[in-house]
Amino acid sequence: MSDSARDAVTAAPAVVTAEALRRFATAVFCRWGLPEGDARTVADVLVWADLRGIDSHGVTRIPMYLRLLDDGDLNPTPAIKTCLETSATTVIDADRAAGPIAMTTAIGKAMEKARDAGIGVALVRGTTHTAALGYYTSSAAEAGMAAIAFAASVPMMAYHGARVASVSTSPISIAVPGGERGPVVLDMATSVASMGKLVQARKTGTPIPAGWAIDEHGRPTTDSSVAMTPLPLGGPKGSGLALMIEFVTSMLVANPILADALALEGRGKQRHKQNAFALAIDVARFCDPAVFRNEVDRLVAAVKTLPRNADAAEILVPGERGSRTFAERSARGIPLPGPIVAELARVATRFGVAMFPTDRSR
Repeated sequence: MSDSARDAVTAAPAVVTAEALRRFATAVFCRWGLPEGDARTVADVLVWADLRGIDSHGVTRIPMYLRLLDDGDLNPTPAIKTCLETSATTVIDADRAAGPIAMTTAIGKAMEKARDAGIGVALVRGTTHTAALGYYTSSAAEAGMAAIAFAASVPMMAYHGARVASVSTSPISIAVPGGERGPVVLDMATSVASMGKLVQARKTGTPIPAGWAIDEHGRPTTDSSVAMTPLPLGGPKGSGLALMIEFVTSMLVANPILADALALEGRGKQRHKQNAFALAIDVARFCDPAVFRNEVDRLVAAVKTLPRNADAAEILVPGERGSRTFAERSARGIPLPGPIVAELARVATRFGVAMFPTDRSR
């Protein structure tokens, strides 16, 4: 039996506080060489995803980030610089920074531009895994701005009609400020399920629903151990969105990803890389913010009172389930499956970092 298989069998599930996970992740990234402030930022973004129930983009990503560091694809001490700047736009060269560092920089720049010009756009060239995009758009919405973010990456998802990885899963997030209900936040991949969800299912030995993915031969499968390639959301719609995101991110920053990766001579030789886009709109420059927030709440209330299908317990708006999970896990802790606990234990051993205290096992 492999080490990973043995660990998956012997490790017990645990429930851990968000603060304990932040301390653990911060310590690990500091040991690898990230400055403490950057390590805290990466840890905060990952734990935020776990708090909202986006477990595929939470601390389960720590081993992946360490692998990117080991391979030299993620630069622990990047020299991030501005390549182009106008009153409303900026292009940031991330120098292979951790995605959360590049994206917090980008949304901050976009918001700064929006305060001056009403709207601000930041394009990011050459970053790594951007983590949950909803973190960045939510931060803008909390500051009274509407925001849009998306990311382009290497081929992971099958283009409609193809049976191999052809385009990125190209996540998209849109957020707007709300009133008493808080911001409304959409955070989704252009695939039926994100690559992270497939990996998480594989790690925990969980079957996947039909229609999520295909195996290495292009055959539909529900076996997460052989699922290799996610399928596009809505067929041509999802793959079309992913392709267009490559055009308006990677090509605008002169850092193409897909064409090089799909070229025959480039197969298997591409480094991990991503490009990204962040847009912020200062609501106050266009309308009364209080009126806007009230109207957001009014529309949400109207949607939630629509007549329901017989099999629908309630009607949810984007981000509502995540907000409820955030409140629950903030109070009770974040549940970690046994295989994820085992992975993190190996990380702790490698870096000589104290394992987080497990509040209780389940």
